[in-house]
Amino acid sequence: MLITIGVGIPRTLSIFFFTITLSLPLGFVVYFMRASKFALIRVPTRVFISVMRGTPLMLQLLAWYFGPFFLFGMNIRGYRFTALMLAFVLNYAAYFAEIYRSGFLSIPQGQYEAAAVLGYSKFQTFFKIVLPQLTKIVLPSVTNEVITLVKDTSLAYTLAYQEVFSISKLISASHSTFMPFIIAGTFYYIFNYLVSYIMERIELRYAYYR
Repeated sequence: MLITIGVGIPRTLSIFFFTITLSLPLGFVVYFMRASKFALIRVPTRVFISVMRGTPLMLQLLAWYFGPFFLFGMNIRGYRFTALMLAFVLNYAAYFAEIYRSGFLSIPQGQYEAAAVLGYSKFQTFFKIVLPQLTKIVLPSVTNEVITLVKDTSLAYTLAYQEVFSISKLISASHSTFMPFIIAGTFYYIFNYLVSYIMERIELRYAYYR
């Protein structure tokens, strides 16, 4: 039983790491689009963020998977993981964009003015002054989202993707036992504990006041 459930661990990890790797930088792109001076860019981006945050991730998974078939007659065989990544990455990019926005708003305008007086370019201002402060400010919120992502990977069962939770659910149904859920729960707990530990170490690194 344990070995069978273990088969789903690499798939769960792939969902997690692909989502983190792509959504964190994409969140910056979404934020800058939302902060654009051009309404044609800003307004659709705000609508996108509103939809991503205002609808269930499970519904988004179903929309990305079945939408191409119902709308365009697309053959969705072999499309399952792509649909998962589109839903997870876009959903989390929207949340990270709002987290980044709160971080940028927390940085005093005087920081930008001081950088301009010192002759820093916008590029230098962002990477040498703004980004280090932004990282420290948003880390707690980012940590919460990362922990949520660990648990949200279980939603892949919606598309019958064989990750840890899907396999546990199948074994439990076929053998009439609750043990697979206990094993799955233990896996998610340990995974989240490791994530929390790593993020805590990163936060301590940015705890300048200490």
